[in-house]
Amino acid sequence: MRTYNYSDLSKPDIQKLVQRNVDPADEIRNVVEEIINNVRTHGDRALLDYAAKFDKVELKSLSIGKDELAAFASELQPEQKKALDIAYANIRKFHETQLHAESKVETMPGVTCWRELRPIERVGLYIPGGTAVLPSTFLMLGIPARLAGCHEIVVCSPPQKDGKINAYIAYVAQLLGVEKVYLTGGAQAVAAMAFGTESITKVDKIFGPGNQYVTKAKTIVQSTTNTAIDMPAGPSEVLVIADDSAVPAYVAADLLAQAEHGIDSQSVLVTASEQFAERVMTELNKQLPALPRAAIAGKAIDNSYIVVVNNLEEAMQFSNEYAPEHLILATDHWQQITGNIVNAGSVFLGNLTPESAGDYASGTNHTLPTSAYARAYSGVSVDSFVKKITFQHISPEGIQSIGRTVEILAELEGLQAHKNAVSVRMK
Repeated sequence: MRTYNYSDLSKPDIQKLVQRNVDPADEIRNVVEEIINNVRTHGDRALLDYAAKFDKVELKSLSIGKDELAAFASELQPEQKKALDIAYANIRKFHETQLHAESKVETMPGVTCWRELRPIERVGLYIPGGTAVLPSTFLMLGIPARLAGCHEIVVCSPPQKDGKINAYIAYVAQLLGVEKVYLTGGAQAVAAMAFGTESITKVDKIFGPGNQYVTKAKTIVQSTTNTAIDMPAGPSEVLVIADDSAVPAYVAADLLAQAEHGIDSQSVLVTASEQFAERVMTELNKQLPALPRAAIAGKAIDNSYIVVVNNLEEAMQFSNEYAPEHLILATDHWQQITGNIVNAGSVFLGNLTPESAGDYASGTNHTLPTSAYARAYSGVSVDSFVKKITFQHISPEGIQSIGRTVEILAELEGLQAHKNAVSVRMK
């Protein structure tokens, strides 16, 4: 990991340092646009061809149905099922609190306004399955979709080498009441859900994290179709703010936990102590070789860095510029700085709160904005799966209360018909 001194960095230096997952030559965009156009034109045939090309499997069917899902799910050990059951319960418990009716407001006598929730009718869930299969993502997306009451849930996940689905994914499908999973991944899965194919229904909104190709596909279809996306949720990242009260072994483990997601993941350490940074590097070098995914994590760590600051206030300044997907405050003094957090997807407080807990089972959602999109986006929630429709009702008293105000404002804008729509009612 490279080390930078915050005091030596100019504003342009910081802006360059916090940039990630850029595509300056449009290489990724060009590949993704070709995939999207192919799926749009050839539908299922293109998906089967891409399964052979990218997943190295010749599929006989693009989907796994209810009976096969049940058979795969039965292969899990009781302990594995219990872990998924606990995660399901915690995530559901947290997200249930997000469902609540808003009160009606009388803005003037006789003028009543309010909002009501309506589920998005058709949603598409993308469950990554490249270098790692993520049943946790299925829980994170499927639970709020069910709570919101979405009428149709389309699930896409890459096929395994045997052309089937992972048993963990199958069990989660049972927990969620999902009776079919489509065997397609990458940008082609995003395209299939955005345009529809012979097998896959076109959806209204696409959810789920992925690599740079998946993220690019989501941003393209959002701008070229009437299909929305949850957010740009690309390669995973973590920023750890640590002081001398932190434990080097814990911090190193947190950095590696993100690094093992993929070679394009990034782990950043911000600390006021060069000596602490050195101790973390010693722990990194000790822990990394023991990881089954050491080669992947090692490349991600090479793409990561350390920033040495003068104090926790400077650390928070840099963090807000970086706008991390995951922010860990590895300090006993976290209560002193949480009020300074402006940009972050999800925050983990103290030395005993690993990001892994939020990834799997604490209850919060792990589908979060990356690449500094935390400056403008929130993580997935029940709100992501609903529309909030505004209503208003005006009584005879209300039209007299508000009418003249509307008439004057319509005149100011030169919109006579708008004024007339009120005037005829006031008479």
